[in-house]
Amino acid sequence: MTESRIKRLATTLMDATTDKDPLVQEQIYNALCYLGESEPEEILNSCDEYLRQHDKLAYPHRVIILKAMETVVKNSIALLDKSTAKVVIFLASNEMTKSKEVIRDWQQAASNVLVAVGQRFINKVMEEVLTKFQPGILPHYFVMQTFANLSVSNVFGMVPFLNSILGTMLPMLGMAKQDHMKSVFCYALQHFSESIQEYLANLDKAPDPTVRKDTFSNEIFSAYEVLFNSWLQHREAKLRLAVVEAMGPMSYLMPSEKLEEQLPKLIPGILALYKKHTEAFYISKSLCQILEASVNIGSRSLDVQLDSLLGTLHPQICAPADPSVPLTVKNHTEVLRCFTVLACSFPDRVLAFLLPKLESSNERTRVGTLLIMRQIINSAPSQMEIKKPFIISSMKLTLQDSNNKVKRAVVQVISAMAHHGYLEQPGGEAMMEFLVRQCALPSDAQPKKQPLDADDLTSDSVQSISVNTLFLLSTTVDRMNKVLWPYLLEFVTPIQFTNALTPLCKSLMYLAMKKQEEGENASLICYDLNANLPSPYALMTRLLVVSSQPYVGDCRGAAALRLLNVLHYSVHPALDQLWSKKVPLLVEHIEENTENSLCQKEWEEKLLLFLQETLSAVSDNAWICHFVTEMCGQLNSYNGFPLEKNFLYKCIGTTLGACTSKDLVQKQLQELLETARYHEKAEREGLASCFGICAINHLEETLAKLEDFVRSDVLKKSVGLFSMFKDRSDNEVEKIKSTLILCYGYVAAYAPKELVLSRIEADILKNIFQCFNTKDLTLKLCLIRSICMISQAIFNSVKHGDFIFSRKAELVAQMVEFIKAEPLEAMRTPVRQRAMITCTYLVVLEPHLSDPDRTELIDTCLASVLALPPLEVVKERDENGDDDLHKEMLYGDTISALKDLLKSLLRRNLTPHGLQDMFAHLGSWIKSNKEHERQRAVEVSAALLDFYLTKLKVSTVIPFYNLGVLIALFSPRCSDSLASVRQHAVDCVYCLLYIQLCYEGFARDHRDEMVEGLKALKKGLEEPDFTILFHACNNIATVIGKRVPPDQLMSLLLAMFEGLADPDKNCSRAATVMINSLLKERGGVLQEKVPDIMSIIHSKLEEVDEEHVRKAAQQTVYILASQHKSMVVSSLLGSSLPFDSHTCTMWRSLATEPTLTSQILEQLLDKVNGDIPYKESKCFLLGSGSERIATPLPLAATCALYEIMSAPESGAAVLGLYPPLFVTLLLRVSCTVGVQLPKNLQSKETRTSSHGPAPRSLHPCSCAVETLKVMLARGGSQEVARAVGSARGWELMASPKRHHDGIAVLAGAMARHAGPRLPLIVKNLIPTLSSVLDSQRITTTAFFAELLSSNVVNDLMLLETMMDNTTARQKDTCMLVRKLALRGLGNIASGSPKKVRKHGAKLLASMVNGMDDKDDPHHLVALEAMSSLSKLLDHVEERDIQSMLLHIAIRIRPFFDSEQSDLRQSSIVLFGNLTKFSEGNCEVFFEQILNGLVTLLLHLQDPKPEVVNACKFALRMCGPNMGCEGLCDMFLNHLREDRSLHYGEFMNNVCKHLMQSYPEMLNRLILTNLFYFKSNWVDIRAAAPMFIGFLVLHVDEDHCQQVDLDHLISALNLLLKDPVPAVRVKVAETLGRLVRIL
Repeated sequence: MTESRIKRLATTLMDATTDKDPLVQEQIYNALCYLGESEPEEILNSCDEYLRQHDKLAYPHRVIILKAMETVVKNSIALLDKSTAKVVIFLASNEMTKSKEVIRDWQQAASNVLVAVGQRFINKVMEEVLTKFQPGILPHYFVMQTFANLSVSNVFGMVPFLNSILGTMLPMLGMAKQDHMKSVFCYALQHFSESIQEYLANLDKAPDPTVRKDTFSNEIFSAYEVLFNSWLQHREAKLRLAVVEAMGPMSYLMPSEKLEEQLPKLIPGILALYKKHTEAFYISKSLCQILEASVNIGSRSLDVQLDSLLGTLHPQICAPADPSVPLTVKNHTEVLRCFTVLACSFPDRVLAFLLPKLESSNERTRVGTLLIMRQIINSAPSQMEIKKPFIISSMKLTLQDSNNKVKRAVVQVISAMAHHGYLEQPGGEAMMEFLVRQCALPSDAQPKKQPLDADDLTSDSVQSISVNTLFLLSTTVDRMNKVLWPYLLEFVTPIQFTNALTPLCKSLMYLAMKKQEEGENASLICYDLNANLPSPYALMTRLLVVSSQPYVGDCRGAAALRLLNVLHYSVHPALDQLWSKKVPLLVEHIEENTENSLCQKEWEEKLLLFLQETLSAVSDNAWICHFVTEMCGQLNSYNGFPLEKNFLYKCIGTTLGACTSKDLVQKQLQELLETARYHEKAEREGLASCFGICAINHLEETLAKLEDFVRSDVLKKSVGLFSMFKDRSDNEVEKIKSTLILCYGYVAAYAPKELVLSRIEADILKNIFQCFNTKDLTLKLCLIRSICMISQAIFNSVKHGDFIFSRKAELVAQMVEFIKAEPLEAMRTPVRQRAMITCTYLVVLEPHLSDPDRTELIDTCLASVLALPPLEVVKERDENGDDDLHKEMLYGDTISALKDLLKSLLRRNLTPHGLQDMFAHLGSWIKSNKEHERQRAVEVSAALLDFYLTKLKVSTVIPFYNLGVLIALFSPRCSDSLASVRQHAVDCVYCLLYIQLCYEGFARDHRDEMVEGLKALKKGLEEPDFTILFHACNNIATVIGKRVPPDQLMSLLLAMFEGLADPDKNCSRAATVMINSLLKERGGVLQEKVPDIMSIIHSKLEEVDEEHVRKAAQQTVYILASQHKSMVVSSLLGSSLPFDSHTCTMWRSLATEPTLTSQILEQLLDKVNGDIPYKESKCFLLGSGSERIATPLPLAATCALYEIMSAPESGAAVLGLYPPLFVTLLLRVSCTVGVQLPKNLQSKETRTSSHGPAPRSLHPCSCAVETLKVMLARGGSQEVARAVGSARGWELMASPKRHHDGIAVLAGAMARHAGPRLPLIVKNLIPTLSSVLDSQRITTTAFFAELLSSNVVNDLMLLETMMDNTTARQKDTCMLVRKLALRGLGNIASGSPKKVRKHGAKLLASMVNGMDDKDDPHHLVALEAMSSLSKLLDHVEERDIQSMLLHIAIRIRPFFDSEQSDLRQSSIVLFGNLTKFSEGNCEVFFEQILNGLVTLLLHLQDPKPEVVNACKFALRMCGPNMGCEGLCDMFLNHLREDRSLHYGEFMNNVCKHLMQSYPEMLNRLILTNLFYFKSNWVDIRAAAPMFIGFLVLHVDEDHCQQVDLDHLISALNLLLKDPVPAVRVKVAETLGRLVRIL
């Protein structure tokens, strides 16, 4: 019986294989496999029977069953008995051969079953399959494939059969006419051959160790003849490839003499296939196997075939391999293996073929040949040993190749050669030179792009490969040491190898250190043996110069210095001690910094100092002369390297300074002047630096040589003294002049001051003045720099105070002309900056400038700098982002230069008059309407005032007569639109007040507490926060008011009033604030002018649309209104609706004084309550009913209340009137929901909104809500307003449908945050429960309902009153009122749980009545009753609920499956709560739990999350009453609302516990689940069969009989046709599990 049920179950699953959904098919397959795990033989027999009985079942469905059979066989192969194996073998054999046509999926699945069985029952399988393999009859395709796969999966079992199989198969080869049969024969022969090879290779493990290759040789050869002579010529490409794949392994097994005999035909035949197939891997693999087999037998035929082999294989390597196509890479590997085989046997002929190919014009040919050469050098070293010279000489032409791919290949070949001793041969040096040249390749200037050809190479990648190769050869190949040292030194000095210096230095340093370790320090460089090596002077010059740019070329500075240190003995024996100490410090400095952090000037100074110390240590004039001569000789080498050449000039100057031979000095200076490239900026700088440094020790010689050069005809266009200067253009002459002038400047700067001072006017300026009349930019800049350096030299001289610079005024005038000539629309050159710096040093020298000259200098500099357009504008206009940083730095440096110049001028007249004079020039710029001009002017002013204060020394008390005017100039700027202006303005006021204190007699280090407070304001001025700006201005005004002397007060006020017209609105506002501050203290004297001031303020409010100005003006209004409140209030009440912004401002200004505010609020409340809220108006449209129109007086009063209470100062008054304000506004909101504006106001509101943003909406309800909101905020209930807002309560209040929800939000917030306010509010609200207006009853009931949820009503002794009034509303005519009343009564459970016990019977009666409400078509009241009852159950007396417990449980059960999710949720939650009272009726209620258990578990898959959470709660509550501790723990642990649930795993464990505790309930649980097979919810339909599957998975055998299995299988079978695949998947899974109860 059990067997038949398993068979029936399997049959049901196999019937379902016709399902088209892949997931269902997969689950059916899994279910069959699951059944097979339990009863493998029964399932295999069932599958066998099913497939035999359903002979016409389509093959895709048969495949599922066969795959399941294969899996079952694989998993239980050790357990199968022979009879079952025989059945499976017979079935699979028949399935495989049933159709003569090849149906791959079906027959492959059957074949796989046979192969799986063959792992253990190979003889049985062969016995069956061989019946389908009869001599003379062409076998089925998959018979041969099965043989082939068996030979691979079971080598030792299959090889003994192969001899007979081959014997039978050979005659069949000629019978095969179809391509697929020929292919499968090839497939079989390939795998047979591979299996035989594996068998022979493991004879020690084989069952028959006597098997030999000869056993199969003749049959394999016979098969070969068919394949080669017939099938290989076939036109079908796939067949040819199959033949080729087979012939490779077959060649190893062919008789030696036969293979030798066939090679002349076989190899050409294989090679011919390359032309027919684009995919060559299989051909190459087979060819390599054939070649290896031929070499193994010592074939002589290969000699004849060699040329064709090489000619065919070579192009395979030349075609680049595509890494994205793996077979092309594999083909390259196989072809290279072929070349290895051939090179080992025919080295001479292979090289004779390859080496000429290196001269091919085709790039791919050259690259491919080099790849083969590398392979041969590495893989055939013994055969290539005597060929080394020949190979090296043949590579010479390749070294000249410019192609990057070829270069990379050559580098790889050189690397291979180095490892095998090639580079030690003659010609090896050429290889190393090539490698170094590749290391020196320049980096690509363009950014790298993805190449179209994936094999494209950049010079960067060739360089990188070469650098790595050079370093590896130097450090890891010991035999290369003699080759590389000292040969690599030859590449250090030539300029073309500059880019290779870093790897060269690293390699040389490593090699030199190894030499030193071997004890060869003294003879490190043997010049006798190496004539081509650079001299020590050349090496030192080169390495020192390249170190000046230490991070170029992969940090070449550190490498060069380390190498220099290692070579110290070769440079000069006296340098050991010095360099061993100094060089590591220089290297450390490089490594501690980065390219960005290194100070180039400081670094060069360190190197020059190192050079000086080196020259001092050597102390040999002859050596120094040789050294400087070498330096000069290398100058031209650096023509393309301006920075390095500049440094070399400095080195030459330093070395010439150390040279004692004055003749040599003059000679070298002459050569430098003759050979310099004057058109290059770096060269001009370098040459000038050289002359300056040289002048330190040779001033006379330097000036004399410059004088000679100036007197020569060099500076003229005609032919000069030097042939090299013939026919110079004007431009070239200007560049020469520039250089000479710069030389004079550097000489003045570097030369000893005591010597140069007397030579400045006589020798230096005389020649400079000749060049001032020029428009050439370079010459201008050089003139300016030179004059600056001369001025600095004079200033730094100890005798500069006695020196009268007679030509100072001329020089200043010339600088002014240079500045004037600069364009004002942009700053493109540093002429302004350099000229101002020069003037800064000039003005401090004697004699003084005249006043006109001083004025012109100041005005010119201010106009030239302050009026420049902003940097951002210049950047956008130029649209060239490359030099943005340069422009930014130039702007900053120019501003700094201006500040320094003005300070230098102010220093000469440090008095109030001097200060006033300076700000007479700056004043117009400070008030400019252009932000960038103000910003620069105030920044400069702050710097000047700080400088003035710092340098001020007061000996007598004098008046600071212009303090008021200057403070009025800067104090409004503390509120400027620019943060930088604001902060600098505070600095200015700060300095002015301290200057005043100094003039009053206080010491300069005196600190005034109030003035110091200004500094604290600066941080707050960084951001434009209006409040901070207001307070800052007020504080500044206070400080000014306290510290400004009385005699300057009026001038200050007058200047402040002028500030109201400031183009910057913020500054205008600041002036107003400061005026108000002054008026507060001294406004009494202006009393008679108050009306005029009010008029001005009102007009200013209309004119100025600026919030900060309005606020300041509002303060002024308050000052006046506090004395004239009656008149102000009456005028405001006469304003029309809607209030304009100025009227609103006036209203808010009245809220400052609490007494006045309270009186106005009381009057306005009377206006709101004294009139009806709206009037009914019939609509003109027929049938549209009536609409409610707001009455104007309460509306206007509401708006006025809003404006007053919106002012923060009204808080005290609002607190005093809190209850009446709250109740009035709450009911006002209630009465305005859905109420419209009067027609006249509707048009006004439309016009207002169309002409600009209205202050706020005039709509009655919105207006009332906003007023209530502001009343709460102002009355200290900000938390209430915030809580309501965060819960969107305000929007809900204004919604006709959700108004009561908004009221509930408000009531909850009041209970939490404003409890003490509630008694008076409740008292005032109770009468409205009887209001004739539904809206007011709804509002009050909703408010009370929510209050009852808070304990505050009990604490305030309001509970009974509110409960009685709420209970009375159960008979209200409005259904919403009834619903809210029930909600309120239920809320008592959370608000006053102890009172529930007292009033339990009354409350329960109300809930039951609510559930039976007759006028409740949509169950809304019933829903509320269930929700409220759930809340009350925790707190009622058990005796009150016992009598109606069962009635309620039965009453709510139908709601569990309701279409309304809220009903499902509430009923399930209530059910969970009822379980707490089940102890008295334990058995009865336990029955109710069992009735609902399946429903609750299935609804854990409910589409609504809230229902899922309700089910979790109910199950947690039911758990303790079910008498199963494990189940209870699971419900408590896994069904928490905050925890996600893995439903399948959970149900598995639930069913396990159910079947352990209630196994007798199995049938009942299954029948309940069957009901949900028709559920409308897909997830529940899928969960029900899964539930059943888990139940049967865990039930004991003893209780299986209670299940009506036929009915269950029928139901599942029906559900297996469900339209949703997910359901069918679960059904199939469950069907598999039914094996447990069979």
